[in-house]
Amino acid sequence: MRKLLQPKLLSLLAMTFLLSSVAFAQPAGTKNLASPRDSVAGTLGGAHIKIWYGSPATKGRKIFGALEPWDKVYRAGANEATIFTTDKDIKVEGKTLPAGSYAFFVIPKADGKWTAIFNKTAHQWGAFKYDAGQDQLRVDVKVKKIANQERLVYTIGKHDFDMKWADVDVPVMVD
Repeated sequence: MRKLLQPKLLSLLAMTFLLSSVAFAQPAGTKNLASPRDSVAGTLGGAHIKIWYGSPATKGRKIFGALEPWDKVYRAGANEATIFTTDKDIKVEGKTLPAGSYAFFVIPKADGKWTAIFNKTAHQWGAFKYDAGQDQLRVDVKVKKIANQERLVYTIGKHDFDMKWADVDVPVMVD
């Protein structure tokens, strides 16, 4: 009787171990990310808007004009390019942006007048293969100085969405 129970007990223990390891497994790369993925959604200009982005931290570093140089395309987040989706045509800074999904980039400028870019290649890694020929829309925006925002965050207001990070708020008006 004892010999009959041993294989069953070993099988039961092995199955329990396997099931518990599967139950506690996490997808690769999701634990303690330096720049975790985040998103925000809301309504602007009568359209449903969603923004997916990586959220880096300043970690005491100077960001714009140093880590992210002036006059170069920045992915407006971390890792994968930030994705901006609208389910209806909207007016961005007075210009039409058709419904769809776009990679959202900015070009930081020392004078505070930045360029916001909606690029038709929504899914891309950072800005490494950014192609200006795929831009759907470019608009100029005036940034605001803010108290230090440690982690990059997007917000959606009544008439705009904002990217806030370090000492900068980048408001983009939407009708």
